[in-house]
Amino acid sequence: MIVAIDGPAGAGKSTVARALAERLSFRYLDTGAMYRALTWLAMYRGLDLSVGDVLAELARAEPVTFDVEGRVWIGGKDVTSSIRDQRIDRMVPVVARHSAVREVMRERQRELG
Repeated sequence: MIVAIDGPAGAGKSTVARALAERLSFRYLDTGAMYRALTWLAMYRGLDLSVGDVLAELARAEPVTFDVEGRVWIGGKDVTSSIRDQRIDRMVPVVARHSAVREVMRERQRELG
């Protein structure tokens, strides 16, 4: 079973999702953190966020991982706190709008699921 929760940043989606997953003994996967991590890495590397194919290739080459404590990793870096920055908030929609990026992310989400 897959449960998806959508809404604006800061609405409490992750808090509700974690609690629900724990209560139902489901695995929690923060897909928003995946897009945030990719956005962070692209910005860190100075890539043009308007070029979807480049971002999709970055996502393939540097898959997002989560450790047992729930920390988010990409490109060999723990980005758990870095991806919650307002600069990232503003740029995630720019990255996520690319269909090539979403395709790679869906593949990764299936692998993690």
